[in-house]
Amino acid sequence: MSLFIGSGVAVVTPFNENGIDFKKLEELLNWHVENNTDAIVICGTTGEGSTMTDEEKKKAIQTTVEIINKRIPVVAGVGTNNTLKTLELSKFSKEVGADALLVITPYYNKTSKKGLYEHFKIINDQVNLPIMAYNVPSRTGMNITPEDLLNLSTLKNITSIKEASGNISQAILYRKLCPQIDLYSGNDDQIVALMSIGAKGTISVAANILPKVIHDMTHHYINGKTNEALELQLKYLDFINSLFIETNPIPIKTALNLIGKNVGNLRLPLVDMEEKNLDILKNEMRKINLI
Repeated sequence: MSLFIGSGVAVVTPFNENGIDFKKLEELLNWHVENNTDAIVICGTTGEGSTMTDEEKKKAIQTTVEIINKRIPVVAGVGTNNTLKTLELSKFSKEVGADALLVITPYYNKTSKKGLYEHFKIINDQVNLPIMAYNVPSRTGMNITPEDLLNLSTLKNITSIKEASGNISQAILYRKLCPQIDLYSGNDDQIVALMSIGAKGTISVAANILPKVIHDMTHHYINGKTNEALELQLKYLDFINSLFIETNPIPIKTALNLIGKNVGNLRLPLVDMEEKNLDILKNEMRKINLI
């Protein structure tokens, strides 16, 4: 059984001068449920998990589980380049009731193919939760090849992959070699493309600000309305592209603040958008009546 079908949001983490703004996080999470988001991913790349302390991550995961209260699945972003730290966060997420784990490949220190397998195996063996492998080589410097995924698929808890390499040919090979592993698009400009080869949906950045649109896009495709899904993909494509004109999540947090969601500041080393790029983002937002 799939973890979810449709639109998962890689939710931003709202910050204030004291740290995580948990009141604002609760507002965002309830807004997503009300707008038919199908799953929540907390403490991922878009959630700035890499600049949160371990205690902040744990509190964010636990609070999200409590607020969502089983209405939709909660996927805990626990991946780091430290296997034992990832294991600790995975065990905690299991204890507090998360539905699944999002585990990125080790970054910076990277590893060999054997090391990649062992990194996932220790989590698989010690934490009985579904694991979504996260492939984003542009950030990590490490790619999960189709052969790597085939190897990982022998681990019983590896049930899905978030594919953000942008390489559709690779995604097709995932489907060919590992049809039992659910595929999710990790690139908002390729949602319909990956669903056309069997992806179950997406884990989306754009869903932070367009939750109903991304939900409708995925569910149109699921329900056989492929033309309607493609129309939405194309209608919002320029705006989606503007969300990546600078490093994610800089533009999406900026956009959310522009519409009054007040998600607060970015954490260094992320900084405010350059003026010329901010103008492009605002222009695309005006075109779709967000501002």
